[in-house]
Amino acid sequence: MGYILYSLTFSSLILATVLYLTRSRWNHLVPIPEYIYTRLPSSFTNDIESGFTSTDFDLSTNVAAGDSRAGLDQQAKREVQRIMKSRRVGFDEARRMYTETRFAKNNIGPDGLPRDPKFVSFS
Repeated sequence: MGYILYSLTFSSLILATVLYLTRSRWNHLVPIPEYIYTRLPSSFTNDIESGFTSTDFDLSTNVAAGDSRAGLDQQAKREVQRIMKSRRVGFDEARRMYTETRFAKNNIGPDGLPRDPKFVSFS
């Protein structure tokens, strides 16, 4: 009986070690429950602390100006954070991907122009 328990413990330890060492290959496939994302911060100060800022998207001016709004959109923050975790990209790249996805859903090209064939532009 002790031999079986020892073998099972040793096998579990080996499996846990292999999973830990290869976590970068399979970790993005693990579904993360939605309730974890509902605890995202709801002010610009908390958004900065959570990493939702960069040199191109600076929120410190909002904090310095005493902006009383609730911070960034919760749904957008969830989606940007999901992109950052699953594709292992930074905030700016995840925000670009999120914006392009939103544009595509609304029939807008990546350059910001509508894809509507009836669209007329005077420039």
